[in-house]
Amino acid sequence: MSMAGFGGIYRQARVLVTGHTGFKGAWLAQWLLELGAEVTGFGLAPETPDALYEQLGLAGRMTSLLGDVRDPATFEAAVRTAQPDFVFHLAAQALVRRSYAEPLATWDVNVLGTARLLELLRARQRPCTVVCVTSDKCYENREWVHGYRETDRLGGHDPYSSSKAAAELVVSSWRASLLGGADATIRVATARAGNVIGGGDRAEDRIVPDFLRALSAGQPLKVRNPRATRPWQHVLEPLSGYLHLAASLRREPAHATAWNFGPESSSNQPVRALVRELLKHRPGTVEEQPDPQQPHEAGLLHLSIDQARQRLGWRPIWSFERAVAETVGWEAPGDSVQRTVRQISAYVAEAARQQLSWAQP
Repeated sequence: MSMAGFGGIYRQARVLVTGHTGFKGAWLAQWLLELGAEVTGFGLAPETPDALYEQLGLAGRMTSLLGDVRDPATFEAAVRTAQPDFVFHLAAQALVRRSYAEPLATWDVNVLGTARLLELLRARQRPCTVVCVTSDKCYENREWVHGYRETDRLGGHDPYSSSKAAAELVVSSWRASLLGGADATIRVATARAGNVIGGGDRAEDRIVPDFLRALSAGQPLKVRNPRATRPWQHVLEPLSGYLHLAASLRREPAHATAWNFGPESSSNQPVRALVRELLKHRPGTVEEQPDPQQPHEAGLLHLSIDQARQRLGWRPIWSFERAVAETVGWEAPGDSVQRTVRQISAYVAEAARQQLSWAQP
């Protein structure tokens, strides 16, 4: 099937997705295929045999190139193969705790990897539209109760967060000084999403995959920081934002800036609340077990989405409860592709009912 949305701009468009073997990248690749795009992916081999990329059989349904953004030759070959009209740059070392163990690798992938992409596109001088995905953790965290805005100060206590702030600076610098500014044929925006949940996530040190692994092993889920508050959102929420942003950026050069794509304020919930919601769908046991050796993590983290709401007409549509229900529901037995497409279709249909512009036929 070919799904409606985004003004049909992705039908037969050439799209490069970096990090397509990751959780969020696999969801995006599947959605782009449904939109009729010609998708090329570039990313590392999946870390687990049950990764969503494998479950969706994406290797046989798109041009899938395995490689590392730290390897200029293979990265250049991927860009040359893709000849992209659109680029969604998701390739990253995306785990806070791993960044403490691998700080240099985290910076190399997240910062220099972004710079390499922009240089490869600049060298080819082919018009394209680029969305570089960073993180809600790119802000200098001050434990504010209100949401961070795109104009707030960048920072980052840990190597992961600081690397995402640095990636934002890379994009801003290249956009202003090397890509042609407002008259650029290569238009680049950055996107900062909240804490994403959804079916098929198999990453380490993330609460939903940890919960599912504990259930499968018949063990209690060990929660390190139950009071930490995060902007939880289903994976389809930020992906709709990325797709809408890229489509609008093609038409409007002024949209080449930074954007937040987070949930409504009611979805800013402590970890403890997320666990309670998960337990409504999959009974299990929980142990709140603070780790005295745990590295620093932010306590409060909220995003303001006023800019996306007002300038793009974008907003989230699934509640916190719906996001959790869809996440757990995806894990039921059955064909992974069908489950994924059904959820995308349901999400698009709800967006159309709520009259969001990107979802209109």
